[in-house]
Amino acid sequence: MARTYVVTGAASGIGRATAELLAGQGHTVVGIDLHDADVEADLTTAEGRAGLADAVRAKAPDGIDAVLAIAGLAHPIPATVAVNFFGMVATLENLRPLLLGSPAPRAAGVSSMASLMQGDEDLVEAMLAGDEPRALARAEVLAGDEQTGQQIYASTKIAFARWVRRHAATEDWAGASIPLNAVAPGVIRTPMTADMIATKEAEEQLLQMVPMPLNGVAEPVVVARLLAWLTSEENSHLCGQVVFVDGGSDVVIRGDSVW
Repeated sequence: MARTYVVTGAASGIGRATAELLAGQGHTVVGIDLHDADVEADLTTAEGRAGLADAVRAKAPDGIDAVLAIAGLAHPIPATVAVNFFGMVATLENLRPLLLGSPAPRAAGVSSMASLMQGDEDLVEAMLAGDEPRALARAEVLAGDEQTGQQIYASTKIAFARWVRRHAATEDWAGASIPLNAVAPGVIRTPMTADMIATKEAEEQLLQMVPMPLNGVAEPVVVARLLAWLTSEENSHLCGQVVFVDGGSDVVIRGDSVW
């Protein structure tokens, strides 16, 4: 059955691959991005997030069936906090009411295997408290040093994974029959990682830090296929899971542990 999907970050990378995959399956896709999308919105700002529901409703007057929050940044700057956590959460929360009319509503977002790396607990706590000014201020401090700046991205993915775990089983989500889950990709060939894997030597060096013993660096469609299933009618009971699609990084790093 054809469904209507909302995909943020639809102009490039995993978002684009997901939008193309879903459209190829015969579904209607409402793409959201800064440019080249059905809805152009800046999810780093409160203003950009505020008009999201109305803009989507205008593009899909008959309602939507799934929301895929994919848009993100990987730079060691405060804007990464704004879009990776606050933009992603606002997308899911603001569009959740539009899902309620679907016979099989679904939602998913993107964490990362970087959630296994060192983050900054003060930044994570500020995000989970919903305190964007405090979180941005903390990120500004971290960005002032090259070493701590690298903790910004990991922190956003840690916080989002925790947010999913904390909210998926609540009345708003599970109580409304909406499976809410996340994926955690490893290194994916996207514009975001282009510089890091520009040469074979650079790619091999990165894979020493992010081990991916199963087939190495992945194409965006690999993640898109998982996101498509998570937000399909088939997924009726997966709740609050962060599914690693990382070529084995999680297994290598955490071994027997699942936490």
